[in-house]
Amino acid sequence: MDLRLAGQGALVTGSSSGIGATIAETLAGEGCDILVHGRDAAAAAAVAERVALHGVRAEVVLGDLMEPGVAEQIAVTGRDFGARILVNNAGPFTEHDWDSARPADWRAAFEGNVLPTVRVTQTLLPSLRSHGWGRVITIGSRAVRTPLPHMATYSAAKAAVVNMTTSLARHLAGTGVTANCVSPGVIITPSLQRMLEQRGEHGQSGDSRHPVDPADADLDGGPREAALVAEYAPNPTGRLGRPQDIAAAVAYLASPLADYVNGIELRVDGGITGTS
Repeated sequence: MDLRLAGQGALVTGSSSGIGATIAETLAGEGCDILVHGRDAAAAAAVAERVALHGVRAEVVLGDLMEPGVAEQIAVTGRDFGARILVNNAGPFTEHDWDSARPADWRAAFEGNVLPTVRVTQTLLPSLRSHGWGRVITIGSRAVRTPLPHMATYSAAKAAVVNMTTSLARHLAGTGVTANCVSPGVIITPSLQRMLEQRGEHGQSGDSRHPVDPADADLDGGPREAALVAEYAPNPTGRLGRPQDIAAAVAYLASPLADYVNGIELRVDGGITGTS
């Protein structure tokens, strides 16, 4: 299916690795020019090289979105790049329960997941409005609907992201700019592997003896994946998610085919929400 995205420009925050990198490459495969964002110059350049293989324009912008003024600068770079699609993917994951979380942890969760999204979006919105068409896509989490006790701060911050996305959609009524959120379930990424290893080291659920390597054939419906699903993410689909699952949803919402989809939270979680 042609998503009619050829020639559009997209800024994907946090796209130097993981889900963000896959989103950038997927949009490039649909013909989008991509502004890759990250903090690591080498990693961002590597993603930009892969993006460029699709025959589109690929550039890099670097910066820590939590530093004063950086989010706004990155948004301005996106505007000058010609971005009509903004994917707010950047946002740190942390684990804190109600006993261990301190006020500083709650603050850090919101400063990492909410405020950069607000700042980048607010700065880029005038450009999107002036062109009469645009897409703002935020990345939430399955933890929004089924908050886990060991993810108290993260779950609350992501819930705020979903809430403000719906608010933004209503704010943009009649402008031609839509706002939607994609909430991933448990996705196979390097950050998931690190989290499982850390949890294993601390005697929590998760087992570092079962490394999560997306290139491992045993994760393609094999016993290692089945064990991880049963232990960590039981869901009706019976597997863990892949970055491509999230990228496909983002690509659709970014496309003109989704003109009538606005203000939603699209859960891409294998059905885990409401069943676990």
